[in-house]
Amino acid sequence: MASNPASGSTYGANEEINPGPISLHSESEPAPTTKSLARLCSRDDRERAAALEELSQGVLHRLKLDRRGPERLSKQTLLHLLRLSKSCPLLEVRARATELLWKAQDQGVMVPRALASGPSAFIPAKEILREGPNQDSFVESFLSLGRVDHITMVMAMHPAYLRCFLKTQHALFELDGPLPRHWRHYIAVMAAARHHCSYMVQQHSTGFLEAGGEESWLSGLEHAPTKLRSLQTLNKLLAHRPWLITQEHIQELVCPGADPRWSLAELIHAVVLMAHAHSLCSFVWGCGLNPEPDHTGGYTFQPQSPAHLPQSPHSPAHEDGRQELVDGAMEVEVLMKRMVELQQQQEEEEEEECTQEEMVTRFERERSESIPTAVVTGAPPDLLLHLVEEPEFRYEDFAPRGEQAPPTMRAQDYSWEDHGFSLVNRLLPDMGQLLDEKFQIVSNLTYHRMAMHEGVDTHTLRKALWNYIHCLYGIRYDDYDYGSVNVLLERSLKVFVKTMACHPEQTTVRVYHNFWRHFKHSEKVHANLIVIEARLQAALLYTLRAITHYMR
Repeated sequence: MASNPASGSTYGANEEINPGPISLHSESEPAPTTKSLARLCSRDDRERAAALEELSQGVLHRLKLDRRGPERLSKQTLLHLLRLSKSCPLLEVRARATELLWKAQDQGVMVPRALASGPSAFIPAKEILREGPNQDSFVESFLSLGRVDHITMVMAMHPAYLRCFLKTQHALFELDGPLPRHWRHYIAVMAAARHHCSYMVQQHSTGFLEAGGEESWLSGLEHAPTKLRSLQTLNKLLAHRPWLITQEHIQELVCPGADPRWSLAELIHAVVLMAHAHSLCSFVWGCGLNPEPDHTGGYTFQPQSPAHLPQSPHSPAHEDGRQELVDGAMEVEVLMKRMVELQQQQEEEEEEECTQEEMVTRFERERSESIPTAVVTGAPPDLLLHLVEEPEFRYEDFAPRGEQAPPTMRAQDYSWEDHGFSLVNRLLPDMGQLLDEKFQIVSNLTYHRMAMHEGVDTHTLRKALWNYIHCLYGIRYDDYDYGSVNVLLERSLKVFVKTMACHPEQTTVRVYHNFWRHFKHSEKVHANLIVIEARLQAALLYTLRAITHYMR
């Protein structure tokens, strides 16, 4: 055979381009194959074994038929097998799927191969897929959701967070709530398209179709109901400039004269869905996630050319590794020293408090600091363009130099703990609790280590990261000294954080590798989690404040 159909590789030269998201309902399948694919997720070992045998027999039966192309094995079946061969955590299923692809290829069927060697273009696959505690998370995800996606694989580096994240996401999209399931996924599609995130658009397009959504909606916003389209203004503001959201935006959607009218419960559900999707786009781009093996851009039917294996455009270039190690080690030592000095300084200042005016000055200095990041000028990819209204509307600095800034949101005036939590819980029962758990876990998550050092208290560093992101969004804590941000966050880290939080689609491998060069990838993923949760909370706070003002 020419190539291993299930083997990973870097991006191939002849990538197959498809017109849109994969539809799970576009091709007819023999019933045994469809049922056996679903039953592979059974928690009963015997039923799972029977389903695997049924799947194998169904595929082998089709291969014996004297037919050509998709009449023997449909593209969708082949992509299911490819996904199972690449990412199923159950060895027997993974091995059987690989074997079936080999047999299909032996029979003259063109089989797909994955274009990437792992979940991330930034993080080596061996760092993510190592055996150990993560395997339990992968198995649980497969049995619950039917797949282990790249988001789950990377988040599993932090199992406590992953468990809470999956529980919250399940409640948002699957449990009883004011919005129909297919609407929830379509709202996520609309939100992800704002950040040009084809990964998320394809994930939720599949969920939308599985929930019974009409395929025509995915061909353009004009085919969706007017009520969903009325979210577009809120969607773009939440994604790019949430501080501009006012009670008038809420009134247009929920007041008695609005047509179509949203209930407050429906609107809260939609807002949390959009903010969740926007922040998750930051994670996808910030971790350099590759397309799933069965997504457009994640596979090809072209044979691999041994003579031409180009490097992925997202892959890190090989640089002078020795110098990188020396410089990275020095950065860690400098940061450790600064953390100790800052702690001592704060203890001394407890006796001699800073004036409020000085605290505000330090916040304003941090907020208006010029951090160069790439500016989005191009339109979204063709795959997403029909799902974006006003694509030219992008992030702008909260306080551009020389311009009048919007009023700062003082956390003491409107906070998640005192205001947002109870409002969400009242209008969308239990969701406030789930979000709060997630915020708490990411804020307190620590392994008491930093790069090569053990027994380190990283609280001040984690807090500086969280408050810096809120600072970018114009949120100020009166009791926090923003001078700490400049001490603890070096410039390359600020570039990464601002890019990921404000226009994640511009995150590159250079931006990722330039910060914390001696830290483990799991520590960089930890930083990513802080960014997405701080961004999510900031966007929610502005919207919830507007809803609170409307309700008065």
